[in-house]
Amino acid sequence: MNNLDDMKSLWRTVTTDKLPTSEEMLKLIRKFRREKLRNKWLVIVTCLLSSCLVVAALIIAHFKMATTYAGGILVVIAALFLAFNNIRSLKRFYHMDDYDNLKFLEFLAKTRENQIRYYKRTMVIVISLSASGWILYVYELVYHYPMWSIIVYLIMSVYLGVMWFIVRPRSFKRDQGKLNATRERVESILNQLK
Repeated sequence: MNNLDDMKSLWRTVTTDKLPTSEEMLKLIRKFRREKLRNKWLVIVTCLLSSCLVVAALIIAHFKMATTYAGGILVVIAALFLAFNNIRSLKRFYHMDDYDNLKFLEFLAKTRENQIRYYKRTMVIVISLSASGWILYVYELVYHYPMWSIIVYLIMSVYLGVMWFIVRPRSFKRDQGKLNATRERVESILNQLK
């Protein structure tokens, strides 16, 4: 009988105020899913529109040097590669409707792996192709106007340096922080339920 009294007193002292309700957990998962899908669709649409814009510029304007066309093609390849990469990951997010906490944690771990792969592999490829493309694309302009070459390539170098050394690491840390915060919240809930 003593064990039963101990169990009852323990049951009465446990508070669940810090635990979110199941509705709050569903809101957290849906918000995470909605944000990721929105961002992926924005990247896809932006890449496709920029590809169309570069192709239209190559068709409408009559460039004389092959470097301009080669640069345009590299920029289009970079944009399409980025769009394809995001299209591939859409399927995972669309199938994320009915996850329990453990499956959501597994999903977050896989998302973290994909985020690291994206940062180390995809971004490097896209930025390299894009930078090479833009350097070749503006070569015809700077070839005809040598004074512009210093200004144009200096501006491009500063832009690429800022994107590579400042924006890229900050965006990775920001995304990593958001993902870690979501993961920690779900893990704390699971630890309290054990």
